[in-house]
Order: sequence, then structure tokens, then C-alpha cells
Amino acid sequence: MDAALLVLFLGHLTAALEVPLDLPQPPTITHQSPKDYIIDPRENIIIHCEAKGKPHPSFSWTRNGTHFDIDEDPNVTMKPHSGTLVVDISRAKAEHYECVYQCTARNKHGTAVSSNIVVRQSRSPLWSKEKIKPIVVQEGVSLVLPCRPPVGLPPPIIFWMDNYFQKLPQSSRVSQSLNGDLYFANVLREDSRNDYICYARFPYTQTIQQKQPITVKVLNMDAINDTMAAFYNDTDLFKPADERKPTFLVPSGNSSSKTVLRGQVLEMECIAEGLPTPEISWTKVSSVLPAKRTSFLHYQRTLRIVNVSESDAGDYRCTGRNPLGSVHHTIHVTVKAAPYWISGTPRNLVLAPGENGVLTCRASGTPKPSITWAMNGIPIENSPKDLSRKVEDDTIIFTDVQTGSSAVYQCNVSNDYGYLLSNAFVNVLSEPPRVLTPANKVYQVIKNHRALIDCASFGSPIPKIEWFKDSRSSTLDGDPYIHHDNGTLEIQVAQAVNSGKYTCVARNILGIYENHIYLEVKEPTRILKQPEYKVVQRGRSVVFECKVKHDPSLIPTMTWLKDDGELPDDERSELIVDSDSLTITDVTENDAGVYTCIMNTTLDHDSASAELTVVEVTPTPAVRPDPPTDLELTDQKKRSVQLTWTPGDENNSPIQKFLIQYEDKLHHRGDWHNLTEVLGTKTTAHLKLSPYVHYSFRVLALNAVGFSRPSLPSRVFKTEAAAPDENPTGIQGYGTEHDNLVISWKVINFFKSNGPGLHYKVMWRQKTVDSEWTTVTVANTSKFVVSGTPTFVPYELKVQAVNDHGAGPEPAIAHGYSGEDLPVAAPENVQAVVRNSTVADVHWDPVPSKLIRGHLKGYKVYYWKERHLHKHNPHHSDQQVLTFSGNHTHGMLPGLHPFSLYSFNVRVYNGKGEGPASLPQQFETPEGVPGPPTSLIVTNPNLDSLTLEWNPPHVRNGRITGYTLKYQPVNNSNELGPVEELALPPNETSFTLPNLKYSTRYKFYLNAKTVVGAGPAISQEAITIMDEAVASRQVDIATQGWFIGLMCAIALLILILLIICFIQRNKGGKYPVKEKEDAHTDPEFQPMKDDDCTFGEYSDNEDHKPLKGSRTPSNGTVKRDDSDDSLVDYGEGGDGQFNEDGSFIGQYSGKSASRDTAEGHESSEAPSPINAMNSLNSFV
Repeated sequence: MDAALLVLFLGHLTAALEVPLDLPQPPTITHQSPKDYIIDPRENIIIHCEAKGKPHPSFSWTRNGTHFDIDEDPNVTMKPHSGTLVVDISRAKAEHYECVYQCTARNKHGTAVSSNIVVRQSRSPLWSKEKIKPIVVQEGVSLVLPCRPPVGLPPPIIFWMDNYFQKLPQSSRVSQSLNGDLYFANVLREDSRNDYICYARFPYTQTIQQKQPITVKVLNMDAINDTMAAFYNDTDLFKPADERKPTFLVPSGNSSSKTVLRGQVLEMECIAEGLPTPEISWTKVSSVLPAKRTSFLHYQRTLRIVNVSESDAGDYRCTGRNPLGSVHHTIHVTVKAAPYWISGTPRNLVLAPGENGVLTCRASGTPKPSITWAMNGIPIENSPKDLSRKVEDDTIIFTDVQTGSSAVYQCNVSNDYGYLLSNAFVNVLSEPPRVLTPANKVYQVIKNHRALIDCASFGSPIPKIEWFKDSRSSTLDGDPYIHHDNGTLEIQVAQAVNSGKYTCVARNILGIYENHIYLEVKEPTRILKQPEYKVVQRGRSVVFECKVKHDPSLIPTMTWLKDDGELPDDERSELIVDSDSLTITDVTENDAGVYTCIMNTTLDHDSASAELTVVEVTPTPAVRPDPPTDLELTDQKKRSVQLTWTPGDENNSPIQKFLIQYEDKLHHRGDWHNLTEVLGTKTTAHLKLSPYVHYSFRVLALNAVGFSRPSLPSRVFKTEAAAPDENPTGIQGYGTEHDNLVISWKVINFFKSNGPGLHYKVMWRQKTVDSEWTTVTVANTSKFVVSGTPTFVPYELKVQAVNDHGAGPEPAIAHGYSGEDLPVAAPENVQAVVRNSTVADVHWDPVPSKLIRGHLKGYKVYYWKERHLHKHNPHHSDQQVLTFSGNHTHGMLPGLHPFSLYSFNVRVYNGKGEGPASLPQQFETPEGVPGPPTSLIVTNPNLDSLTLEWNPPHVRNGRITGYTLKYQPVNNSNELGPVEELALPPNETSFTLPNLKYSTRYKFYLNAKTVVGAGPAISQEAITIMDEAVASRQVDIATQGWFIGLMCAIALLILILLIICFIQRNKGGKYPVKEKEDAHTDPEFQPMKDDDCTFGEYSDNEDHKPLKGSRTPSNGTVKRDDSDDSLVDYGEGGDGQFNEDGSFIGQYSGKSASRDTAEGHESSEAPSPINAMNSLNSFV
């Protein structure tokens, strides 16, 4: 019964499944460090342990058989989501962690354990210090130089070198043994040297240790005898070494034994000494040596057999032989075996509830290993009893398993030479089938090759796989199909008929799942025209052709080799690799060799070779090439043809290219057109043609001199008419009227019409309505007008090219709109938001698109000023328009007038025009600051008062709430005095200032105010009248003769100074007055004029500047063209006036007042006599 169950369950051994990670499953260890883990003591120790499972497993470790608490060791960390340990040796010694480790991965479905990981650090100990005495030997004797390297982990690699790090030469006479010693079958005089050095290289630490050098001195007995004979009269005191038959130095005796493990390397050595040098040979007693696994090293002294098996056990005989005899040694080899798997490791078992299954742990070894089982890391005999489980030696039989009995089982196989540990889980699941192979996967295979189509699946119970092709009329069984247990479908010899769509269906009692897979059988790659042997003169060109046929769906790659290596990669650019040829121009002797073309595709390849020979050439003058001949058309297809020709003579100049022309004898007889160009090294061209053309071809050759004559035309090749290959482009739909749709396109030329009777099928339908296509056929034109369409609705459009042989491909859909009309609605909810006195925002709701009746271009805001708010009479300003492109819902109106009433409306516009205006809306701008008063004049100047008169601002920007008057005195030095300020009511336009100082100049500032603030000021200057007593005293002085003489002297002195100034000015120098002015420059004065040496005029453009040094008269004006230093105003020949008593009154005369009206407010005045006297004092 048990045997029957075993046979019944063997099916599960070949159907082990990989459980998708989204399904519950016990842990599986996916990666672990090797059992014998040698580490580098200079690096951190990393002990790997990775596992998968659902849920993801947790990890723990044992060290030397006991629990290893990682949290207690600060030098050890575990990687996140992993069991890998990282030991930081920067704070600890590596030898502290030389232990035996074992990793455990567990989740709620089971526990998996790793093998025992023995961690040992590599060691490279130093050579022990020793003093080696020189070795003196007689010529011809044998010699052994011991190495005895230090014991390392792993063992070091031994080699012998000299002081210059050159390997010592070895031969059949001198060779190295397996333990590193250097053996001489016999020594010669040339073996004498003082630098025999044994080196040991330790691979893990990459360090090399060296032994102390050994000195060997070989004595020549003939020389010794000649020397000693002079003393002892004897010529044969020392006998040289005699020739002798071989004897073995290693191994000793006639026989020995050796034990080797299965799978390892067996090395046996026999080193013989003798004179002459013995030769070594090997045989296997009663058998032959395994030729494929056997090699001989160290000049036949070592026999090496790799991957040892039990058949390699037996007796091996080595023989040392020279002309004087031979010697034999027999080595008895015993092969033992550590445990090894017979049929692979135990495989995971997935069972549905109620199913049966078997876990098998098949292993062997010599001696026969013992097998023990564990469940979840616990010996199975100590695990909970399970009636569905029965253990029989290397097998566990499961019957009628139930949900919840999932576990991980460990199989441990061991003997004296090692052990094997493997985890295999039993996962009890109920799962409908699923196909793991990607859907719609495409397999490609070359014709006549084997095709394998995968259908990896999973389910519990195990799904049954069925295959169908194309119509799924029947399952694929029998020849040529082979079904594999893993679901793969095999076709041993694939043919084109096997291409197609395959469906694999996986089914079990819980459901069904199908997957579609595609097989493409491709044509093989074959070289049709192989490169040919070439003999070429030096300096000429040569072409190796390699024409290939391959499956058109595969992308080929051409590779060229020279002498089985890559093409030369130097500065020469004479190698030109084309898709089907290799061109070498300006050939040199170095180009000679064998060239191979290899055509590769993603699935296969083919190759061919040819040789190039280079010979010398005698140069001659070059002329135009002869025309090509023998034009031939081959490989004729509907749309292409292969044109070949024979080149004419190059005439001593290499052909650079060939020009291929064609004539259309059907449509344009006699007109030759350029079709294509090919390199001058080619003699064929694959020409792509158009339908419905009667082709005739000719070829011209071009060299450095010029083009050849055209070749004779080829025979006519007629391409059949066909339906158009393409449709018109540039399809547009638009309207020119509100009730039409114009469909336009770019016509295709006759060369692309592909046949007679070209016309167009025009189709349209409304896009938003589920309607049928309306179709009309039009002649060869570029547009069609559809009338009676609704206004501005979207349409789908198609235009297809048609000729007498059919229609072009299905046209792409274009989009357009019927004609536009004016919008029928105005924006609603129009309102304005005033930002400040000059800016307002306008907002509106967008007009619905269906009421726009066209492409929305934007919105226009019309606005105008109704009136100023401080005036009651209307004052309509010109209407202004602001345009806001696009789908805007607000806009800004800049540049408004403060304290004004505005009206506005909004209109939408499209490509046709504007819609109706919205209901007019109004808004008021707030008050702003006013402008300056219109004018400010001074009247009625008296001794201590004067009157100011003004007009209100022209730009009020609000209601005037009052005026602010500021004034301050200005002395003779133009320095400003303290400011007085008065507030005046808004209805006043004049004001008399009392209590002023007589004969004093004043500066006045007047500005208006609104509730927002004060505006800019207007300014004016005036002088009060002198006191009569002071004037009387001046008259008395002025009538005195001495005063008149003094004034004349002053005038003469001033005239002289002006003349000197003029002369100095012309010479470019500076006069004292100029230096003084430069040293005390006042920003209120302009410099002296260079042309007439007069003083610059004073300008009062900025009302708020202090008038330092101002000389403005009471009426504020003097003609600008008058010289500031002219004496006219003093009474000489000008408008200045004197009283009867001779006092100067010109600056108060009515003449100045008259200038006020003529010149405005900006003026300058000549200095008074008193000021002139002060100026004279400053010069002195």
C-alpha cells in the first residue's frame, strides 16, 4: 500500500510550484552565507540570511548552538526587513566572532533554518625567522630546496622567484612540487645562484610573504681535481657524480594511497631524480584515464583529475624512465563522497485540503549517509503528532491534509565527510488557477528551429493546462506539439504555419483562467552574395559586397572583421561600412588580409569571408569616367526593383558616386529626373517606385574630373496602378457664411495618385450629434462647400483619395466648425469696482458659448466720462475702448479722471464681430488732490501790505475745501526767512497781507485743498514800497556831487572789469570774479554765458526751492534776453527812471509791471545800485 501511494504521489515531485508572494506561505530562505565562511579581518563581517514568505518572516540567530541576543552586542546590527548580520569590527576584534552561526526565519505558517555557517577569519602569518646556510652540492646530484610556507587560511599559493621578481625557470629537470618545494632531478653548474626565494601569496588579504633567499653553489669536480693534483700528484682525488637510473624523491617506496572526495580535484605527483633526467608517464591499472577530465602539470610530474567520481577509484602507476632504467610507483586511490543530492533538493509542496503528497529527500554518499527530519526546526519525533503525516526513511507521505497543517520541513543528510541541510515547505491552500506568464507575450523563433511557448501557472489543486490555437476548435495534442509538465508547449521544428495566436487554459475545481500568447516564426538570415577574392592596386578602391536576405521584421546588424579581429581603428577614414558592403578607398599594403562579414539579428546570424591582395600601380592622367553599361533590372516587385550595372573605366580617377535618373514614358516622356545617388563603390541600387509609372532608368558615373555620359537606358519597367497610398493633408473646416461649412485640403500630386481617375471622397457629420456621415465625391479640387448648416457647430471631417483602382487608406478625422454669426447675448452681472481716483476694475459674467455663435475672441469694454462731479452740466468725453482677448471675466480701466462720473458697457466679440452691449453701468471716481491755482498776482503793494489775487485750479479733482498761503521774506543775499502760513476759505480769490516790512522782498506759495489733500502750489514774489524818509535821505545823497562822481567811478570800474572778463574768457583763463563764483557756486544761479560773459538768468521753475540770491522784482518779470548786469535799468539809455531829485526809481516803475504780462512768472532783474556797490566791495 505504501509503495502504491509513493508511486501515486511522485507526480508532485515534478510539479513543484512557485507560490506567488501575494498568497500565504511559510518562509523560504533565498540567500545565506556559505557553510565555510572565510572573512577578511580588515572589513566588517556580513553574515547573510535572506528569506521570503507571506507574512514576511522574522529572523533570529544562534551562535555556537545557543541563542544569540543581537540587542546585547553593540557591535552587531541586523539589516531592516532582513536577517543579515553586520558586525562592526572597528570596535572589536574579528576573532571574537569566529563561531558557528545559524539563522532562523519564521512566520505563522512555519520556520525555516539555514545551514551552520562557520565563520573564520583569513590568516597570512609571517615566515618564521631563520638563517639558511648556503647549500654546496656536487654537479649531477639531486637537490631539494624546501619552502615550508607558514600555515594560512586559506592555504597560500606558492611560487619561486629571484631578487628581481622574475619567476625561476622550470623544466622536466627542475620543477615545483605540490607542497611548494623545488626539486632538481640533477644539478648543473648554471644552477648556482644566491637568490632562490620562495614566495607565498595569501589570496584573501592579497599579501605576499617571502622566505629568506637560499644560496646554491654547484661544484665542478674536474676543476677541483686539477687544483688538488698540483699538491698530491694525483689527477683523480674526487669522482664526479655517475650517471644513474631514476629513483623517486616523491612519493617514497613502491606504493602509497590517497583518499579524495567525490566532486573534488584529485592531484597526484611523482618526482624522480636521476642522470640523465628521467621522463615521467602515468597509467591507470586495469583501466584508462578519463581524457576529458585529465590534465598533466609540472612537466608530467603531476596528474590532475577534476570533478572526481566513484569511477576514478583504483590504482594509478607513475613511471620514471631514463636510458639507464626505470622505476615505478603505484598509488591506490579511494573515492569517498560527502552527501549529495540524487534528484535535487526536496521541493516545496502545495496541496489543496484533502489532497495527498510526498516530500522526498533523495541523497547518497560514501559511506551511506543518515537522514533525519525536522519540522519547523524541531526534530520531527519531538513535533506534534499528525495523523496525515508518515515518515519513511527519506520520504514523508501526506494523506488527506487539512487547512492549518502548513509547515517547513528540514531534511538533514550527513556522513563522516559532510552534511546537507534543505528546507521544503508544505503549504495547504485553496486557490483558483492563475497564469503567471505575461499576457499577450510574443515569442519569436527562426524557421526550422525549436519553439518553446511557456504557460507558467499556479493554483491549488494544481491546474491542468490545455493549449488551443487561433479558432480554439480543438486542443493541441500530438505531432508536432509536445506538452511539458510545467505547462510549456514545444514545437520541435517550427514552420511558418505555426505562427499565430495561442491560448493556454489553466483549470482546476475552483475555476478557470486563460492567457493569450503569440508565436512568430521568422525566416532565417542568409548571405546571398558573399564577398569575393579581390586583387587591387595600391591607392585604388575596393568593395566587398555582402548581400543578405533576412526576415523583414528583424533588424539586422552588419559587422565586419579583418583577420578575425575588429577593423583597424586609426586616423584613416578610408573604411566605409554600409548596410551591405565594405568599401576601402586609397588602399595600402596594410589593408591586405581576410575580411569577414557577419550579419546578426536578434535571433540568428550568418557570415562569409574573402581575401584582399594589394599590388603596385603605375599612375596615368585622369579623365572623365566611361559611362556604365549592362543595366539590368532584377528582383522586380510591385513597388521596387533592383538595378545593377557594370561600371565603365574609371580612367585613373576613382568613381565617387553614381547618379540614377528615370524617365516616365507614360506621363512625361523625354524628361529625365534624378531618382537617387549611391556610392561609387556600389554597382547595385534598390529603387523604391510609385505605382502607375512607366520607368526607364539610366546611370551616370562621377569622378574627380566630372560626370560621365549617361548610360544607355534600361528596358521599361511598368508599375501597376493601385489605390492611393495616402490621403490629402491639411484638412480644415471653417465657415465663410453663418450657414455654411467650407472643407479644404491639400491635393496630392499625380505622382502619388497611383492611378488614373483621381478624385476625393469628402465626408462630414456633426460632432455632438450621433449622426451618420454625409459623403460626396468631388473632382480633383481642393475644397468643398456645405450649405445650410447650423451656425457654428463642430463637425468631424474626413477626406479620402480615390482613383479608378480603389480608395486610399481610412482617413484620419479632422475637426472644424461651420460659419460664425454675431453673438446674440451681452455679458451679464456687469459691475465696476473703483480702486482709486484713476483706476477701476470691471467685472462681468462670461457669455455662454452657445450664444457667442463663433470662436470667442474676447471682450470689449466701452467707457466714457459723463461729467465732473463738481459741475452739474454734462460734459461727455470721447468714447474709449479696451479689448481683453480670450475668455476674460474682468479687466482694468486705467487713466481715469478723479471726481468724475463714468458710464460703460461690455460686449463679447467673435470672428464675425461684436455682440450687443450690456446694460450701461456707471461709477464715480473718488476725489483727488487738486491742481495748482490757475494764476497768482500781486497788486496794491504798500509800505507794509500788499494784495494777492488768484484764480481757482483749472483741474479741481474734487470740491475745494480751502487754500493754504505760505510766505517768507528774502534778504539781499537771497536767504529765506521764516515761513508764515495762513488758511484761507474756499470761496476767496484774493487776500491782503498786512503788517509786512517795508522795502522787503517776499516769496509767496499758494495751493488748493480737497478732502484728499493739498495739491501743488503756485509761487510768486513781490517787494513792499520804501519808507518816504529813507527815500528822502537817498535823494539828498544822490544830489551830492561826490556821490555822482563815486557812482560814475563805480560804473567805469565795472565796465573795465567786464572788458577784462571778456578778454580772459577768450584766452581760456579765469578772472578773480570767476574764481570766486566757482568757489561759492549757488545751485539757484546759472553760470555765466560763455559767448557774451553775461550773468545767466535766474529761473524759478520749482516753486518750493528757496530763492537764495533771487533778484525778482515785485512784478516778478524781466525780459530774458536782457543782460543781468546791464546798466539800462539804472537809468542810462533804458527804461529806468530817476526822480526829479535824481533818486533811482526804475525798479518800481510801471515798465516792470508791463513786463509781467508779457513774460509770465519766470524772470530775472538787474541788481540795484546798492547791490552793485556790495558786489564791488566783494571784488575789492
